[in-house]
Amino acid sequence: MAVESTAGTRAGTEVPVLAGAPLLGSLFDLTSDSLGTYLRAQQRHGDVVRVSAGPPGLRTELYCVFSAEGAQQVLASESANFRKDNPFYQEIRESLGNGLLTSQDEEYLRQRRLVQPLFTRRRVDGYASAVVAETRATLDTWTGAADGIVDVSDEMTRLALRAVARILFGTDVDATVDVIDRSFPVITEYVLRRGYSPANIPRGWPTPGNRRAAAAMDELYAVCDRIIAERRGGEDGPEGAEGEDLLTLLAAAQSADDAAFDAGELRDQVLIFLLAGHETTATSLAFALHLLARHPEHQERAYEEISRVLGERAPEAGDLDRLPYLTQVLKEAMRLYPAAPVMGRKAVAASRIGGLTVPAGANVILAPWVTHRHPAHWPDPERFDPERFTPEAEAGRPRYAWFPFGGGPRACIGQHFSMLESVIALAVMLREYEFEAVDREVPVGVGITLRADGPARCRLRRRTRGTEGA
Repeated sequence: MAVESTAGTRAGTEVPVLAGAPLLGSLFDLTSDSLGTYLRAQQRHGDVVRVSAGPPGLRTELYCVFSAEGAQQVLASESANFRKDNPFYQEIRESLGNGLLTSQDEEYLRQRRLVQPLFTRRRVDGYASAVVAETRATLDTWTGAADGIVDVSDEMTRLALRAVARILFGTDVDATVDVIDRSFPVITEYVLRRGYSPANIPRGWPTPGNRRAAAAMDELYAVCDRIIAERRGGEDGPEGAEGEDLLTLLAAAQSADDAAFDAGELRDQVLIFLLAGHETTATSLAFALHLLARHPEHQERAYEEISRVLGERAPEAGDLDRLPYLTQVLKEAMRLYPAAPVMGRKAVAASRIGGLTVPAGANVILAPWVTHRHPAHWPDPERFDPERFTPEAEAGRPRYAWFPFGGGPRACIGQHFSMLESVIALAVMLREYEFEAVDREVPVGVGITLRADGPARCRLRRRTRGTEGA
């Protein structure tokens, strides 16, 4: 649990250092419990802390920024000075291509211009029916669950993956999902291991780890390339916004100033959308259900709102604004369990943050996991309380006290889609089932995104009212 900082950020002083082991610094702490390490750094030393990791000569220095004001400075007001040049993003580029998540400078601006029209609110709202259909398909599989128990982490991963594959590809969902389900865990573990390592052997060396990752990437690339070739050959996906799947729209995207994506660029965008579009939403959904299962009073209030607003009809995009309490539940789940709990940048020039100097070339860490628990903005921060996200409460906090989608010019382009998908899926599930927590505590770990490191089982009880319209 977060406590008041024991040290502030005093102007003119050096950035305080988190104590570590004499030889390896905080390397073991970061690899075994990075989130706990960052939280401990803020509690002991304040809002700008240096964490050293690795042996002498290969040591990495991380400048961690934990305040809402510091996050705003790095992501928004001085964003040009903080680039995605750190080792972690480089590993993502080499594994999943240079898509919208990892590209920079003019290449990023070009990609953003081409992709932005595909993520307008009107177009994204057109995917609501696909989310309802995939959620209903997930519920159908629960009827035979042993003892009425499901692991919501596994189930939401599968649901989010099927939903994004259906919306992105529109066709061949089952085969695509199977490949992604096999490949992504291998690739993300590989990226994580190399991103944290102070030194890596070349990817081309035939080690067991390199060979497993290469095989997973080959399989994932092959399925994407096949479907892209089909679209470019004139084969259409049957479902999506306005009758078109997202890949078809991506393949056709161009502007007066920007040429269309070539096949390799298309694959890069598809891979990033698959990663960001399913892992982040799955995390938010799983922990929202887990928290509601542990807090039946909040679950019942959400259910009453859903029943009052929807009756027996299926949820639609317009219902997002009509379900404020359910949205507050989701936001509070994303506060406690942000899908991107750590974000990295590299400082181009020296910068003053919180009165302390972050040097040029520094690896800068932002940690929503810590900022979302900052005692200056979140009293009793470990307590689940959706009332933190009433309009009045939100207006009283700094903009970057809560930033699960990043912020500034690199804010997540899919945040409206993620919120829409999550609220609609929760509405469908909570109207049909009551959730009771079997596992009270769920350990978490960090890959490219936050993940459950243990079971998150819930016992299901079907509600007595009908759900024919869903």
